[in-house]
Amino acid sequence: MIVGDLKPLDEIVSAVKNYKQVLVLGCGSCVTVCLSGGEKEAEQLSRELSQIRNYPGTPPKFVVGSILRQCERDLVHDYQKIPPGTDAVLSLACGAGVQTLADEFEPLPVIPALNTTFLGASDKPGSWTEKCKGCGNCILIHTGGICPVARCAKSLFNGPCGGSKGGYCEVGQGTPCAWTQIVARLKKMDRLHCYEELQSLKDWRPGGASGVRKRIRAGLGEGSGSNQSKDS
Repeated sequence: MIVGDLKPLDEIVSAVKNYKQVLVLGCGSCVTVCLSGGEKEAEQLSRELSQIRNYPGTPPKFVVGSILRQCERDLVHDYQKIPPGTDAVLSLACGAGVQTLADEFEPLPVIPALNTTFLGASDKPGSWTEKCKGCGNCILIHTGGICPVARCAKSLFNGPCGGSKGGYCEVGQGTPCAWTQIVARLKKMDRLHCYEELQSLKDWRPGGASGVRKRIRAGLGEGSGSNQSKDS
């Protein structure tokens, strides 16, 4: 799940203050689950932004809306209508959603209300932890389902580094050592031999090092005659 955090209110106010009517648009997927960008959050942000104390003059008019996924252009095109008089959109989506709206509604300005932070999972109610960096070459089979790229401070493929102590990383702040966790998990699984197998140098190209990544599902819009997917 993509996790996002609301930008500081003064930063958002500075971005919208010169517009007359702003559509505050929530996204019903990842950011709704992490309680930062759904319809409820869009309504709350609209109320806060409408306070006259935030502006030297008259505040913009804020209209609230929400769509299931801002990152799907077909969905945006078919179901999201821009209210008359709107001269900017304030998006409570991840960066992918913001860019999709900007492409679809060009030249209407689309302003991000969130900072996209990481791919994470909920370990307990109200708490999300980074678990994946989308590196393009998953090795979880070798590490007991614990990702060293995302959860090791140094993204080590063959660890630990020797700087950890008592199960915690030398970077401090109570950061658990991912490799201590990996070894413990592999022991429980009776698969410690995986730890003893050195991983080769990582090819970072599938993770975006060779440029913008794109995934094409043959038979759906681009390509045909096959059920195979292709990444580039």
